[in-house]
Amino acid sequence: MKTPTPKPGDIQRDWYVVDAQDQVLGRMATKIAHVLRGKNKPYFAPHADTGDFVVVINADKVRFTGKKESAKTYWRHTGYVGGIKGITAEDQRERHPERIVHAAVRGMLPKGPLGRRQLKKLKIYNGTEHPHGAQQPKPLN
Repeated sequence: MKTPTPKPGDIQRDWYVVDAQDQVLGRMATKIAHVLRGKNKPYFAPHADTGDFVVVINADKVRFTGKKESAKTYWRHTGYVGGIKGITAEDQRERHPERIVHAAVRGMLPKGPLGRRQLKKLKIYNGTEHPHGAQQPKPLN
């Protein structure tokens, strides 16, 4: 018996909206990564992009547990020698709060071209407004 593999034309992509207000970052990111990979569908295949689109609103109001707000550091590199830069989660929330959710979800997706393609289906916004109302996104619990 052959194992069925989903073909690109057979994949039905849905839109989901997640309100990040007062949600714990890691627990929310696992649910988002689960949907982006397509693991919530009966025809999931680890080598194919079968996931749905996810819109995250209120990304600036996400919650950390413990002392992570002041102790957690996000690192980036400028591309120059000795160009490593670090920023605490507290400062990251003030400057670019959407990057907090982006980094958490990115770490839970596969590394490589497939993970990058899945991450493009994640849309993150700081406020409650988003431009994807025409897609009629369903709330993700």
